Amino acid sequence: MPLDLSASSIDLTRQICDIESVSGNEKRLADEIEEALGAFGHLEIIRDGDTIVARTNLGRERRAVIAGHIDTVPLNNNLPTRFEKIDGIEYLWGRGTVDMKSGTAVQLKLAAELTDPAIDVTWMWYDHEEVSAELNGLGRLARNRPDLFTGDFAILGEPSNGVVEGGCNGNLRVEVRAFGLRAHSARGWIGENAIHKVAPILDTLAAYEPREVEVDGLVYREGLNAVGITGGVAGNIIPDECMVHINYRFAPSRSSHEAIEHMHELFGDYEITVVDRADGARPGLDAPLAQEFLAAVGGVAKPKYGWTDVARFSALGIPAVNYGPGDPLKAHADDERVAVQQITAVETGLRAWLTGAGRA
Repeated sequence: MPLDLSASSIDLTRQICDIESVSGNEKRLADEIEEALGAFGHLEIIRDGDTIVARTNLGRERRAVIAGHIDTVPLNNNLPTRFEKIDGIEYLWGRGTVDMKSGTAVQLKLAAELTDPAIDVTWMWYDHEEVSAELNGLGRLARNRPDLFTGDFAILGEPSNGVVEGGCNGNLRVEVRAFGLRAHSARGWIGENAIHKVAPILDTLAAYEPREVEVDGLVYREGLNAVGITGGVAGNIIPDECMVHINYRFAPSRSSHEAIEHMHELFGDYEITVVDRADGARPGLDAPLAQEFLAAVGGVAKPKYGWTDVARFSALGIPAVNYGPGDPLKAHADDERVAVQQITAVETGLRAWLTGAGRA
């Protein structure tokens, strides 16, 4: 059956979750979204691959970009969706309910219903968020249609427990290598054991105290951790190489270049290879539209500790926040589930802001 955008945001969440869209398999859901939105004449519809854009062109002085991804991580016997109650709280259970089809459903419903918003809105639903950055649909769209990213403020519907999370930490992954000399393990003194040589790396990581950094009023907690280690040739050979894979989550006050410099400060005696880097995003909460948004949805903004696509908007000079239903701790979990009250609360908050009801 086609998507019913007149359904409640809870029922719409269930509809789009039950259309399996693991990264690389988004076409059916993108087709359904494009077809459903085509019935609404107040929206201009644009498609790029499996990314769907819908925007109003009312000539308002200000424009917001509101985005969400439509792909999920792989299934593990967690579709179709179902409702369940835990300690008196009703949840919608299933893959994608948290990350992030409940946020996408809210956006789709509001895009269809708000024919005369107080500001112009560009809605974006994009593919390939859960895989490597070079495949990311939002990044592809920015390359192919940079004109669509014109805006004064952006919201990403990533799960945030229905509260505003400003900006995001940066993300860096490096491989730190130690080298030795192979030898027969029966005559180990002839060689140099590379695995033993990484002990100071592990000691540094174990003793490292993550910084807490205030950026524009929000305090970001950093993290530096070993996430993998490889070494060894055979059970009777002294290894000549060992690699420690390190992940550094750094506050948005630092650039990825400065984060790499910090790795050299800590591990400069070793060979360091950068395998992934992504700048963070400052909160951007001083923007006028951001202030109006906060007033409309209520509450106090928090920092986003993980990396999200708000950084893409920030890099384009657009202040951006995360705001969506769902507990981030349940994202990707086998028992992924969202409290249905959070879905309706986020819809209420966004609706109040976009209609001007939340203005003082």
